[in-house]
Amino acid sequence: MEVLYELQLIDSQLDELEELRGDLPLTVNELKGQMQLIQDQINSKEEEKKINSEKRISNEEEIERLSANLKKFKTQLYQVRNNKEYDALTKEIDHTESEIDKLTKEIDDLEILTEQLKNEIDELVPQLDKLNNELKEKESGLKEIIAANEKEEKKWNELRNEVVEKVRKPDLNTYTRIRKAKNGIAIASVVRSTCTGCHSMVPPQRQLEIKTNKRIYTCEACGRILISNEITERVSKKLGF
Repeated sequence: MEVLYELQLIDSQLDELEELRGDLPLTVNELKGQMQLIQDQINSKEEEKKINSEKRISNEEEIERLSANLKKFKTQLYQVRNNKEYDALTKEIDHTESEIDKLTKEIDDLEILTEQLKNEIDELVPQLDKLNNELKEKESGLKEIIAANEKEEKKWNELRNEVVEKVRKPDLNTYTRIRKAKNGIAIASVVRSTCTGCHSMVPPQRQLEIKTNKRIYTCEACGRILISNEITERVSKKLGF
């Protein structure tokens, strides 16, 4: 039980160091997420612009080819020998002119869409820059806090690794589960016949069993691991609290 309580005190110290960072880690992650979302939108719009540009070039090349055919068809009008050939050429000319008009309109539409995409990108870029500046500021603040507590955090982590090696795996699993469920506090002592975790009364017989330190006993009310007050004082003194 002493080793488990020692682990609890160490984890509490690490929790306090973590709390010094406040919501900065969460804020940094949220900013990164927002930036990625905007960057994805920009990338998508840039890709669409690229596709539009390739389509416009393709249309221009097709218009150039069709225009050459149109010129040829119009020249051939003067060489027809009968109405059937004339009608066939006229039909080809009408179809070619229709295709050219269609492609020309598509080019105009693509230019309008490309300009719209450009404007949307121009609106997103300042948002991205603003978030990036905010991210740099938050990351700088977070790095300062981490640097200021780096030595102390390293000390507690090294000590924690040593203590964990001494804890039986089933006991460690129980401790970890309760700690997660109880906001970081898995162990409570018995003071004046009550659990310091929830202030519920602990039966006399259970208090005697707890003092034997032979196995884990939990509070019937809050579920925390119960230890004797003597252990808390002994371990606290050991760790310098």
